[in-house]
Amino acid sequence: MRRSLVMLLAACGAPTIAAAQGADPIAQLVARLDLEQYKATIKGLTQFGDRRQGTDRNRAAVNWIEAQLRSYGCADVARLKYDYQPAPPRAPTDAAGPARDTTRAVGGGRYRGIRAHTGVNTDSLRQADRRVRALDAQATTPGAREEVYCTKVGSGHPGEMYIVGAHMDGHGWGEAANDDGSGTALVMQLARVFAAPDVRTDRSIRFILWNNEETGLNGARAYVEQRQALQGKEDPPGSGRYPEPTWLGMIQHDMMLFDHGMPRADGTLAPEQRPEADVNIEFQSSAKFAAQAQQLAWTFQAANEKYATDYPASVGPHMTNTDSAPFQDLVAAISLRENERGTQIGAGWDPNWHQPTDLYATYSDKDFRLGLNAAQTTLGALAGLVGATTQ
Repeated sequence: MRRSLVMLLAACGAPTIAAAQGADPIAQLVARLDLEQYKATIKGLTQFGDRRQGTDRNRAAVNWIEAQLRSYGCADVARLKYDYQPAPPRAPTDAAGPARDTTRAVGGGRYRGIRAHTGVNTDSLRQADRRVRALDAQATTPGAREEVYCTKVGSGHPGEMYIVGAHMDGHGWGEAANDDGSGTALVMQLARVFAAPDVRTDRSIRFILWNNEETGLNGARAYVEQRQALQGKEDPPGSGRYPEPTWLGMIQHDMMLFDHGMPRADGTLAPEQRPEADVNIEFQSSAKFAAQAQQLAWTFQAANEKYATDYPASVGPHMTNTDSAPFQDLVAAISLRENERGTQIGAGWDPNWHQPTDLYATYSDKDFRLGLNAAQTTLGALAGLVGATTQ
């Protein structure tokens, strides 16, 4: 393990001298998160509609995200560039292929209880709001893509880094407010807190807003392809600068707002956030770094116990179909979300997923507060892992 035991214990809530004196610097940082700022960032993202990749609205949203990060005072704001060419459609075949086990979700886990229909809406006329329909009208085209990131450079070990991500693109003829405006806004608010001039960290943090998640995690895959071999290389030698610090862990945030429970028998869900809603922290048990990822997940769960104000966290072993997946065999990788990705979201627990109803106006403060609690969880855990202090 590349993290010290001391830092791991600190992240898990072990008492420190500062905490004993009532001056826990991590609690001070968590207190800088604000529900209204979080909501305003989601609202700002929805001005670009669903931000579908390969459109002008997607490119405008990338520009807006970069401008926001710069306004926070974030350092080393940059873009990763790549080319996206969709795979040609598969030709029809007479072969039936192997039978698929429909009792189990992608990524693992068995479906239980009632399942409702899920899918991606492709019908523009299902969007009743003409303004949103017009925003989302331009079709996607292949070609050049960009995604924004910024880095909080560690003062003690700048060559070691945690990656904190969310995807900024969406689809379905809505505003992609939850999927994944809620995760994008969370990461941006974390960047704002860590960018404050009085905040120092021992290790580095990279905040990145992936593109092309909805087409197959292509933005995250491009990052791994371009940056993996650069890890830990000082450039220029002797400068103390590491364009790609060694990865210590990857934390993804994907859909943070909606945990209204299992569908009813008629496929509908409760209209309000359930009191027992929780933040789901997932790792993939079949990954090469499963043991390290599980330990990282429990570190985040412990941070939730200490710093989250309203909703608890649960840990599960079936992380799948999210931008942390390309990292899972390279480093400890986890994801935070509203429900289990495979067995719950895949079973219809979020009726707004990829639908015209994924609008800012759909969600209440109870929903937005679940996302804020996820932000508190990540900030609390991350601040301990990177040795954050305030001056």
